[in-house]
Amino acid sequence: MPRTPRSGEPVKPAAALGLPAASALVIGSIVGTGVFALPSALAPYGPISLVAFVVVTLGALALALTFGALSKRVPASGGPYVYAREAFGEFAGFLNAWSYWITAWAGNAAIVVAWVGYVEVFVNTGHQKWISVLLALVGLWIPAAINLTGVRNTGAFQVITTVLKFVPLVFMATVGLLFIDPDNFGTFNASGQSALGAISAAAAIALFSYLGLEAASVVAGRVREPDRNVPRATVYGTLVCAVIYILGTLAVFGTVSHGRLGDSTAPFTDAANNIFGGTWAGDVVAGTAIISGIGALNGWTMLCAEMPYAAARDGLFPTAFARLRGENGVPVFGIVTSTVLASLITVFSYTRFEDVFTKIVLLSVLTAVIPYLFSAAAQLYWLLVRGRETLSPRRLARDVTVAVLALVFSYWSIQGSGYQTVYYGLFVLLLGVPVYVWLKRGQGAYGAPSAPVGALPRERRAPETPPSVPRSSRALRTNRVGGRPRRTDSPQHD
Repeated sequence: MPRTPRSGEPVKPAAALGLPAASALVIGSIVGTGVFALPSALAPYGPISLVAFVVVTLGALALALTFGALSKRVPASGGPYVYAREAFGEFAGFLNAWSYWITAWAGNAAIVVAWVGYVEVFVNTGHQKWISVLLALVGLWIPAAINLTGVRNTGAFQVITTVLKFVPLVFMATVGLLFIDPDNFGTFNASGQSALGAISAAAAIALFSYLGLEAASVVAGRVREPDRNVPRATVYGTLVCAVIYILGTLAVFGTVSHGRLGDSTAPFTDAANNIFGGTWAGDVVAGTAIISGIGALNGWTMLCAEMPYAAARDGLFPTAFARLRGENGVPVFGIVTSTVLASLITVFSYTRFEDVFTKIVLLSVLTAVIPYLFSAAAQLYWLLVRGRETLSPRRLARDVTVAVLALVFSYWSIQGSGYQTVYYGLFVLLLGVPVYVWLKRGQGAYGAPSAPVGALPRERRAPETPPSVPRSSRALRTNRVGGRPRRTDSPQHD
């Protein structure tokens, strides 16, 4: 049971994250270990991949603006889950929570395997498998332990790791530009495909780098002044990452020869060594990648618990996920369960690394894009139904354009994941349907007004999020009398 004070009032999770910590959570969740290998992955396409990066960045910014707008209307924990539930009902909300939860813990497994690769620059250089597994488990459970101490410590750790990881990245994105040699770039389109085909293929890789931009909206209930700080943290964090990504990748393309870059396993390390000579600079970059990875794991571990917590509070996830422990109101069950699942899939990945690891990465991307798509659709739905009442024509046109761009970008991202990934992703997504049936098993007849089975009683629910509204009493009910919509009940949040 969640802890309650003597007055009988429910515990509200501490709103301990200010704008700096919320922005650090966004940046730390976006920037993991993948950015340090990204230039090598893009090298086979040549400098045209930078064009793809710009296109993907525009799509990511459209999503960031969309999440920012949605969080102003529903400033509560849950992010994509809450937006889908409020716009399209409980089942859509559940599917988003289920999909995003898979993204979080499966993504942690992918991050930690890449993180171990940088740790083994200094230890276990012989890559003994059992030691690698042990290092991976340590990498997963250290962030879990930090999260179990409370959101304040999690936020502080996120700020520290974000600052440390950005020092060399900012250096490469600024000073590194001064050492660019145009001869290193090679053929503009080295893929052998058409320009459009090369951009699409490179974009499918580049879009991996922006997962996590929604982090602040997922934990909005723990952010101070969420209607103000969550949109700012989302947009500011995404913009900072976009600048660092594009300029940093440009600097690596220009300081490492194209032929060598394609074979590099640590392109930022090679670039630093080329600038300074020797190997010490490369070791510094490897150390930065270790800090970056542990910071990303810290942020994603928090997201692993917050999304199911928000859904469980409404009876759309098992009740255990909504129980808070300790003075700080920590969702212990969500943190521990997600870390255990990430540990299991990590151990399994080390038995079939090349096959399973790649599938984990692609699957986590697909399951993240599905909530992105629903969020963009929820924003577009609100604008088309309520926008004319609350926004000026110019503002409405701008916001609709941004929402449509975010929606198109989400579809493009799904297409770029590949047919096999979409197949497995759909299968994993639909595995949640029996879970939903089990959660709703005692509700009775369809549309019955009884509380969802598994939901916490009203007096024991965390109060920072409004309860879900039954479909029969949605705030936007309309009757088409004389061809004009007519409001029949109270308005939603603006």
